[in-house]
Amino acid sequence: MFGKKKKEIDEDFVKSEITKIDDGDVNVAMRNHEQIADKIINSNMLKKYAELGKVMYGMLRDYRKGIYTQVPWFTIATIAFAFLYILNPLDIVPDFIPGLGYIDDFAVLTFGLRFIESDLHNYLDWKLEREDIEAA
Repeated sequence: MFGKKKKEIDEDFVKSEITKIDDGDVNVAMRNHEQIADKIINSNMLKKYAELGKVMYGMLRDYRKGIYTQVPWFTIATIAFAFLYILNPLDIVPDFIPGLGYIDDFAVLTFGLRFIESDLHNYLDWKLEREDIEAA
């Protein structure tokens, strides 16, 4: 997935990489949820995305369970790509470089969120509606 290095992270790069995501990549993202969550929480740059990361993981989990199907594959692939990119310590800017290591992770997550924002809102609306039905 990250074999070819590119000097900059931009919208075209992220879209291009998202199209390469397959079901196996989604499985890897699901299996590594705790590591990804820890990396987001422990990075000062990514910490503000912790709650969004939980929502994204919830959508991915509910999609995999087959209980939330009103989501395009591009959205699922975007979440998986963003999580796998964050998980990879040797991405375009290696995470061990102090002060700079998470800049590319931040950029990928930001672009990804921009692509799927309306789908995340739809998912949250679905969750709230479902909770109301279950509470009644």
